[in-house]
Amino acid sequence: MDLIRCIHAAGIVGCGGAGFPTDRKLCGKFRYLIANGAECEPLLRTDRYLMREKAPEIVRIMAALAEFLQVERCVIALKDHYHAELAALRKAVAESGADVKIFELQNFYPAGDPRPIYEQMIVREVTGEIVPPTKIPAAVGAVVDNIATIYAIGEAMEGKTFTHKYLTVTGEVAHPVVLRVPIGTSLQACIDLAGGATCRNPYIMTGGPLMGKHVAPEAMDTAVVTKTTSGILVLPEGCANESRDRVSVEAMIHRAKAACIQCTSCTQMCPRHMLGHPIEPHRIMRKMALGGDITEMLSDPIVQSAQMCCECGVCEVFACPMGLQPRRINGLLKKELGKARIRCQIPEQEYTANPEREARKVPSRRIAARDGVAKYYDYEITDLISAEQDTVRIPLQMHIGAPCVPCVAAGDHVTAGQLIAAPAEGALGANIHASIDGVVKSVDSTIVISKN
Repeated sequence: MDLIRCIHAAGIVGCGGAGFPTDRKLCGKFRYLIANGAECEPLLRTDRYLMREKAPEIVRIMAALAEFLQVERCVIALKDHYHAELAALRKAVAESGADVKIFELQNFYPAGDPRPIYEQMIVREVTGEIVPPTKIPAAVGAVVDNIATIYAIGEAMEGKTFTHKYLTVTGEVAHPVVLRVPIGTSLQACIDLAGGATCRNPYIMTGGPLMGKHVAPEAMDTAVVTKTTSGILVLPEGCANESRDRVSVEAMIHRAKAACIQCTSCTQMCPRHMLGHPIEPHRIMRKMALGGDITEMLSDPIVQSAQMCCECGVCEVFACPMGLQPRRINGLLKKELGKARIRCQIPEQEYTANPEREARKVPSRRIAARDGVAKYYDYEITDLISAEQDTVRIPLQMHIGAPCVPCVAAGDHVTAGQLIAAPAEGALGANIHASIDGVVKSVDSTIVISKN
């Protein structure tokens, strides 16, 4: 079995974002293979743990991938202040003799890029190339995967399926930690493994503080770790993220109409605009201020440019002096454009980075402070807890594309690693496997497996 089919059989998707099937991503001809170790979001430590503790394996996997893909340059990119991780990787490269380069990134946000698949920021840093707007790195001959995905590929090479997830649990917990748990483990079980929440009525997010998703208290009973869960963040009641999320869409639009002063700060600090992409958030906000039905604005090229937004949050967390939410406006417009099947028209041209880009990179520590999470920024998270579960709830959709089709039924006995769902013929998706031994209790949008 060649490597692509091996990765497909294992059911690997990008571990930190939208969940694009990795076998599809690696199909093609590339000049650059880049392992993204920047861990874009402040507070997350999963990839740092893997680079520090699994450095020889990661270097070996990268070398094997580079040979398979026949790339010209194989790079592991991580931030320059990850001293222990840099030392571990350099030692592994020296001992193996592998042709793998280590690239040090500045500590800015979003160095690791907020939109997996697109990864335009890290491609620019490592290669000097600018990925055209809305295009993927393959447009300039690059392919990028984060460290956790690379490690999962290594396990697939050994015949293992993708059944367990590494993730960070941090914030207001007794013992911030990196976990390795079966896919389908409840978020509450993960928080309990970190010693439990240390505040009342915590605000729970999956992912990081800037691009993570809120999990409502009533959803905690069914919310689980998926293939793309990179972390669980426990924040105190009334935190900045909760305050922003409480603003309704209607109120957000009214604020845009009333308070946007067209200072252009959102545009001047926009990472995509700084790459030369033709997106100007302040002009989008001006369109919103003019009023009218959103669906009637979708033919406007300025409104359509919202599709270039990477939703990193720099505009609303760091740039806007009026506390407005350009990112949420762009996200709303992107959804409406998607429903209407409208894509912005991107000129075919060579794109050049803004000459002021270097001066406008946002320091990670400063944006963490603006987001109210500076307290957790310097947490040293070195421990790993590996824990099995008696019951898991495995969603049938943990990836871009259509939900998988189950191939088991209630009452079936399954073993860890056994195929339980697969993409429909010709559909974009990734195989799903049982993450524990047990009996299938139910099959609907999730497959529930219990040891008892």
